[in-house]
Amino acid sequence: MKLRVAVGALLAVWPGMVAVSAQSAGSAYNHVFQSIDGKPMPLSNFRGKVLLVVNTASFCGFTEQYKALQGLHEAYEASGLVVIGVPSNDFGGQEPKVEAEVKAFCQGAFGVTFPLTQKYAVRGREAHPFYGWAAATLGAANAPWWNFHKYLVGRDGQLITAFGTRTAPDAAEVVAAIKSALEKPATQAAQLP
Repeated sequence: MKLRVAVGALLAVWPGMVAVSAQSAGSAYNHVFQSIDGKPMPLSNFRGKVLLVVNTASFCGFTEQYKALQGLHEAYEASGLVVIGVPSNDFGGQEPKVEAEVKAFCQGAFGVTFPLTQKYAVRGREAHPFYGWAAATLGAANAPWWNFHKYLVGRDGQLITAFGTRTAPDAAEVVAAIKSALEKPATQAAQLP
């Protein structure tokens, strides 16, 4: 009887284990966002680049990080860095505006020229699949807990690390990780269609 209960319990959890395993497989290139202008923005368009994917908000105490993100974009774009801002209203309702207003704010207040996506959930059941994959890959402790959480993706499309909200985009450890990722050549797998 105990064996039957144990097997039943294992089978009950098995689908979740398969889902996590499947979700953590693959790469960032398997995910597609919509740009802030409503056009498809597959991450596969950035093959061979280093990505810094950041969930953003316009009315947050950390909104000033846009300035440092733009600085990184300007400093390392020619070397292969792509900063991607993902506006989200998940934390404190701090991104309530529609996409056109978000874009105008980012460009006007901070001169943002790096790609922005449409607004997305970044945690919970409604999270964009990229964020589900990232949390499954790096663990729940590395999932966003507030705005301006940063994921660093290598040239091969694999997650390297995450940096929390309080770690500024231009902090020494972030810049060192970006430089290290940029020094690595794109793998053959990253070049596949």
